Amino acid sequence: MQTISLDLRQRILKAYDRQDSTRDQVARRFDVSVGMVKKLLSQRQRLGDIRPQYHRCGRKSLFDAACCKRLGNLVAARPDATLQELREALGVDCTLVAIHYVLIRLGLTYKKRHSMPASKAARTWPKGGGAGAAGKAGSTRRGWSSSTSRRSKRT
Repeated sequence: MQTISLDLRQRILKAYDRQDSTRDQVARRFDVSVGMVKKLLSQRQRLGDIRPQYHRCGRKSLFDAACCKRLGNLVAARPDATLQELREALGVDCTLVAIHYVLIRLGLTYKKRHSMPASKAARTWPKGGGAGAAGKAGSTRRGWSSSTSRRSKRT
């Protein structure tokens, strides 16, 4: 979502200050939400300023570029380390989820990989006993055979 320009903010407040229209009418006139009009009025009252407040948009990350590089080096040195072990090695006071998101951002995953790729030529299961249930004597109901159907049995 884009920030509303300072000029538009001033025009919105000027239209509301004339007291000839409500917040809803001002919002419709300038094609903004009623919440935006309320936010501008509140911000002007609290701060005395209506400029966009960029520095207030979320918490700053504890992981700067140097910390991310250290984390990548730690994972390269010990790929089987847990998140808690990584946090202790980094010495950063953060949650385990924060480390998880940084690892994702670095393109590192927790997917376990086998030491060797799976063989494409070898079977994964031993050879079966036959085709379907016909190979097992006790696999059919009593009185049923593979040649009789349910419809013929009911009649």
